[in-house]
Amino acid sequence: MTLHDDAVLVLKGYEDQPELRDLYLEHLAAHPDGMYKPCGTGHLTSSALVVDPPRRRVLLTLHKKLGMWLQMGGHCEAGDATVEAAALREATEESGITGLTLLPGGPVRLDRHPIPAPCHWHLDVQYAALAPAGAVEQISEESLDLRWFAYEEVAGVADTSVVRLLESTLARL
Repeated sequence: MTLHDDAVLVLKGYEDQPELRDLYLEHLAAHPDGMYKPCGTGHLTSSALVVDPPRRRVLLTLHKKLGMWLQMGGHCEAGDATVEAAALREATEESGITGLTLLPGGPVRLDRHPIPAPCHWHLDVQYAALAPAGAVEQISEESLDLRWFAYEEVAGVADTSVVRLLESTLARL
């Protein structure tokens, strides 16, 4: 099974946000290359919000290019077997935390957002990753900073897409 095929299956099984889900599926049906950055009309990305439920906090990264506090995530790569694996790889790489596990049940949310040309859209498939006890973060070259925020602090530092992702994650927890 290809990463493209996996994404179609994951999205067909995702029951929330039906209009956005259908838009993602239409994009993939029209673009065999729709999983990867070279697809000029947009491409799927995969991300994960790193959460530490016992301490009621999330780890956010200060994105190097955007200067915004965001969840870990990014582009799918040729070596990613699944969209879920891409999210876990990105979360591990960007947080420096080994032993992350994705919250069961598939994606937590979808978020479509514009990006500068030559590409036009990121179609983000968003997961939640549980931090292991005693997790120690380490800044990667993709981040300016990493910081734990209490759940109630997130709305004050991040945009609405991150706030919605946290709300959906907490509802699933």
